Amino acid sequence: MIKLVVFDLDNVIINGEAIDEIGKLANVEDEISEITEKAMNGEIDFETSIKDRVKLLKDLPLDDVKNVVDNLPLMKGAKSAISSLKDDGYEVGIISGSFDIINDRLNDELNVDYIFTNSLTVEDDKLTGEVTGPLVDGTKLDVLNSLIEDKDISLENVVAVGDGANDISMIEAVKYGIAFNAKPAVKEVADVIIEENDLNNVVSVISEKTENSTENVEVVETEAAEEPEVVEEEVVEVETVEKPEVTEEATKETEETPKSEKKEEKKSEKDKLPEPDFDLADTMEGVKQQKDEREALISKIADEREEFNQVAKEQRKIRDELNDSLKENLNKAIEFRNERNDVNKEVVEAKKLRNEVNNKIKNLEWSSGKRDKIKIENEIKKIDKIIETRVLDIKKENQLVKNANDLRKQLMDVHEDENVKEEAQGLKSESEEHHAVVVELSEKAQKAHENMLEYFKKTDEIRTAADDAHKKFIDARKNASAKHEDFKVVLSEIHVINKKLGNQRPKRRRTEKKSSSPSNKNREEKERAEAIFDKFKNGKKLSTEELLLLQKYNIG
Repeated sequence: MIKLVVFDLDNVIINGEAIDEIGKLANVEDEISEITEKAMNGEIDFETSIKDRVKLLKDLPLDDVKNVVDNLPLMKGAKSAISSLKDDGYEVGIISGSFDIINDRLNDELNVDYIFTNSLTVEDDKLTGEVTGPLVDGTKLDVLNSLIEDKDISLENVVAVGDGANDISMIEAVKYGIAFNAKPAVKEVADVIIEENDLNNVVSVISEKTENSTENVEVVETEAAEEPEVVEEEVVEVETVEKPEVTEEATKETEETPKSEKKEEKKSEKDKLPEPDFDLADTMEGVKQQKDEREALISKIADEREEFNQVAKEQRKIRDELNDSLKENLNKAIEFRNERNDVNKEVVEAKKLRNEVNNKIKNLEWSSGKRDKIKIENEIKKIDKIIETRVLDIKKENQLVKNANDLRKQLMDVHEDENVKEEAQGLKSESEEHHAVVVELSEKAQKAHENMLEYFKKTDEIRTAADDAHKKFIDARKNASAKHEDFKVVLSEIHVINKKLGNQRPKRRRTEKKSSSPSNKNREEKERAEAIFDKFKNGKKLSTEELLLLQKYNIG
């Protein structure tokens, strides 16, 4: 059953190559395009190509780069296709070697569930020419495996859509790999090839594939309903491991053998009990004792397996609840971050208004005559200080006193414009109001910032607890699977013992009346026993009564 659809970004979700467009800012688009083409065709490894291309972007202003990515066109059908997939119940992700600078826009416009990209390193609002992230030295399949492990699904539940060589790892591994307007190397390994640049075709392909595999889907759902969670997931993992191994013989076998027959073969292999490896006792008493010992042992193993299954179920529930709480806390943290950023914008505007008013005040005061008045007062102070602190001859001292008196007369003739002075006072009041707003908004922004940090801290704590629960879930699942294998071994031994005991039963006397057909009761019991064995094959725990019923009819 398909649960997740993952897309490449460049030339798939967006109609273009982001790094090529960014390269135009530095006039290096030709060099970048050349490296991009080699990487897409698989001529050079992706790590080398991305590092070499990003080096060419060194010193580009961050704002200019943001402007470029904000204006990259979406691929035809991107919005409608993703919306349709989500309406149909699929989760949608993007796994790309491109850059997180475009992530906010994708979240806003497309509302995808997961985005994994690389990051451009920035210093002083300029690109440093370096790049980091999970897709620099790792593969897209590595990222996808990490995602589905957290989601507790398998590669058999995934569709991958891509166009370049670095998409091949995930396109080969998933249930359906789609080559979208892709390079030849991708088309060679893809399950489906789409040449038209319209993502609505991806929705059509997935609908067609799921309709054609209705029978298989029903089988999976039936097993999931009856089989313990641990065994179900164990089976999925086995099938997933086998799928990516593509050899010439396997390809030939795929062409010659219908998928339905291959799945039946896998299922029969899973249900088959192992060959017993033990020696029967020499006497019938000894065989009966072996039977009693193994019946006690299989009951003990079944109880232990159930305990591990229960732990796995509980830990998965805890993990899922923690993950839900994680999302809630993360959303809260993002809300406070956005609130802080919005308030900071208001702070900037309020400061701008305050500073504009302060400049008006300054200009008014100088134009009102205050500048001349201050200048004269400073000259008078300077002369008075010289007279007070220096020893002067009488002639020079008299001259300084005269200069000071002349300045004082001049000062009396300087008058401030009262109208201008009144206007300046009004502007001062306005400036104080703007400043009060700045203080109020700054405190609000600080509070939002503190709340954001608190929720991010809670998010980290919850993530740690969820990781611990997931680890316990995985451990319990592995232990339950191991116990299930032990259970099958002991059951196979019990079958051998039952055959031995059955062969030694006395023959019925000829005079004894034989029934021509089983009674209704026996027939119903046998049908019930067969149903119990079918459930056992899917991992159901057997009670002692059910085990004895299987032995009675020698089923299994």
